[in-house]
Amino acid sequence: MGDDLVAQVCAAAVAVVHVDGAAVSMMVSPTVRDALHATDRVSGELEEWQLAFGEGPCVDAFAGGGPVLVADLSSDGCSARWPAFTPAALGSGARAVFTLPLQVGAIRLGVLDLYRTRPGRLIPQELADALGFADTAALVLVDGAAGTDRATAGLGWQRDDPATHQAEVHQATGMVLAQLGTSAESAFARLRAHAYARDRQLCEVAHEVVDRRLRFEPDPPPDDHDQE
Repeated sequence: MGDDLVAQVCAAAVAVVHVDGAAVSMMVSPTVRDALHATDRVSGELEEWQLAFGEGPCVDAFAGGGPVLVADLSSDGCSARWPAFTPAALGSGARAVFTLPLQVGAIRLGVLDLYRTRPGRLIPQELADALGFADTAALVLVDGAAGTDRATAGLGWQRDDPATHQAEVHQATGMVLAQLGTSAESAFARLRAHAYARDRQLCEVAHEVVDRRLRFEPDPPPDDHDQE
């Protein structure tokens, strides 16, 4: 899954967003997930607490599909919202947590968790940078799932704007969903499989779908003779 690239994204997020640690978890559901990388002890413990208690910013961000930005974990609101996670996170040393979902189109892949040892909000530029790193991490996970070589998996997001890619992949996924009459997950899987089989970038295939130069057709029904 491009573990080295995930580690690089986390390290860059710490430096650019001015946080004290970062972690990326790949998630299938709010309670089924795999922590891919944590930059330090506190980040690792925050992932463990959320998995153990089934609550916390990453659970809410994944379920809701939007950022969960907690400027002060010691507030009464946090204790009421996450009664088990909050004291554990404070005990680990976190005072502010910022969680961003990793998603491509309709597909949610996981979360990027950032924390600080002091309370305080992200300024607008820091939030914009954090969202950019979340988009980058999502693309790394997609590249890894598609079987892209680890040595080259990061080149796509280095060349172009990942936010543009995400919007176009989202649009293409919706168009393929309508063409095939299937689920969003299946539509995205068809896009990804098409790109991988032809050794092309996912964003390139999505662009052709959006431009209506590529259309997906439903699989033909099985021949009765083939089943004999």
